[in-house]
Amino acid sequence: MVRWRSGTVTAVRRRWTGAVELDVEQPDGARMRALAYPALVGEPEPGDRVLLNAGALLMGLGTGGYALVVALPDRLPPDPPQAGDSRDDGHLVKARYTPLQPILLGVDEEASPHHDTLAAADTVDGMPVVTADLHSALPAILAGVRADAPGARVAYVLTDGGALPAWFSRTLAGLSGHLAGTVSVGQAFGGDLEATTLHSGLLAARHVLGADLTIVAQGPGNLGTGTRWGFSGVAVGEAVNAVATLGGRPVGSLRVSDADARSRHRGVSHHSLTAYGRVALARAELVVPDGLDPALAAEVAAALAPLAGRHTIVTVPADGLDAALRASPVGLSTMGRGLDADHAYFLAAAAAGRHAARLLG
Repeated sequence: MVRWRSGTVTAVRRRWTGAVELDVEQPDGARMRALAYPALVGEPEPGDRVLLNAGALLMGLGTGGYALVVALPDRLPPDPPQAGDSRDDGHLVKARYTPLQPILLGVDEEASPHHDTLAAADTVDGMPVVTADLHSALPAILAGVRADAPGARVAYVLTDGGALPAWFSRTLAGLSGHLAGTVSVGQAFGGDLEATTLHSGLLAARHVLGADLTIVAQGPGNLGTGTRWGFSGVAVGEAVNAVATLGGRPVGSLRVSDADARSRHRGVSHHSLTAYGRVALARAELVVPDGLDPALAAEVAAALAPLAGRHTIVTVPADGLDAALRASPVGLSTMGRGLDADHAYFLAAAAAGRHAARLLG
């Protein structure tokens, strides 16, 4: 449960879209690194007293390496300008029935200017949609798209398996201007558009953002338990089903690695094999880059062989993808490993982006 702490802001550090890093000193003199979302709690300043949820920081969780600001109790922010007592400015509640539930204007609800468009929409018109189980694949997929289709409008649909606030992602902040927009779906929030479900989020990406191609992935901070089914990214299989249901073209980005120390993630991760091999009921195009180390390529081929009846396995040329990855506007990192430390992982994601781009014709 929650491990509460309180303290005083001593310094304001880095900022990125929707988030600000703080130094906080506790009453006993101990210092903590904290993160605040100003849209939720207001704009912290040095000298402010803050209430913190410090559990993830105290446990040393990787992507949860912050105490999170819950409130500035002595200086509450004003009500949002659009706040009202009716549904005229939106009534979509996310992170529902938690103490920090935001009330937002959903792109698909009655008060939205896009309501009629989405009420009539029932297909994404064959749009290629790349599905990935880790947030770290997002910039690599985008790099692969840009290698072959630099002018394509690419949207990102943020699912709620990892961080709920889009603002937690420094990657997403760094991709501002490189995406047509972000749609946060389910319990996730903070995107350019808010949608109720993955299905309405995909429709919004196509018909509101005008995307030629969309990437679907959870936010950073995925949950894993070391079991076949206990991983939040397994939902990527449901994303394949949603894309197919809406008349899209699912392209599966595979989690491939020869650098992960855990045997279950070497070759093709068991998470990809479960999501695409057990959860996805619709056919997807699963992409493998050529040019992998021969031993890794053989391991990948053997792992995917049982999926060949359910999905189409596509081998994609990797020429130019390394350069595209190195030109990414944001740094590449997965599980603490950069591009050179886990090259196959990023290459596989970029190959999925390239394949999706080539489907645009």
